[in-house]
Amino acid sequence: MLRSIIFDFNGILVDDEPIHMELFQKVLGEEGMTLTEKDYYARYLGMDDRGAFKAAYRDHGRKIDEAMLAELVRRKARHYREIIGKRMVVFPGVKKLLPELSGRFPLAIASGALRGEIDLILQSIGLNTYFQVIISAEDVSEGKPSPEIFLKALRALNERNPGGRPILPAECLVIEDSREGVLGARRAGIRCLAVTNSHPVEELREANAVVKSLEEVTIPFLEGLVS
Repeated sequence: MLRSIIFDFNGILVDDEPIHMELFQKVLGEEGMTLTEKDYYARYLGMDDRGAFKAAYRDHGRKIDEAMLAELVRRKARHYREIIGKRMVVFPGVKKLLPELSGRFPLAIASGALRGEIDLILQSIGLNTYFQVIISAEDVSEGKPSPEIFLKALRALNERNPGGRPILPAECLVIEDSREGVLGARRAGIRCLAVTNSHPVEELREANAVVKSLEEVTIPFLEGLVS
């Protein structure tokens, strides 16, 4: 029985993956490194900022220390705040689906984005009231495909209802757009619905189901995935 739903953020609720790619290209370019669109979507999408910068340095045969890593993350976050208000797009179906789901299930966000970025966008598009729990990059030691972020989100949902029966991983559903997110959900023992906003269907085969858009999603359909 479906009792809770955990959403990814970038690439599921808001269409800002192209912005993140451009900003990774910009910041890495300032450090003398290149990142192609093909490489971003094939390798880095799904990673949090720390993981992506570490991977980029490793792929270029360069070392990076914690101080420099923190500086790159801050620099990218600053650029993001400067431009997101001008280019933000909510995916079709999101504004209709969230009110329907929040009336039936506790909802959470589990995202590799920074918490400040998530809060800024949710408030600006009027979706901040639908989520009981938000777990962001700052809350975990490992990014996706580690299951840590999903297990923390589920634990936080249960902590909000201490007297009730705990929600089990088998009673939860994750909605993701990346291969790393799908793998992380499955490793957490949680079923996963993938949306082809960022990857073609053949790259999301490990999800329990794949749809082209959240416009296709209904409550009975989601319940059927966790029956």
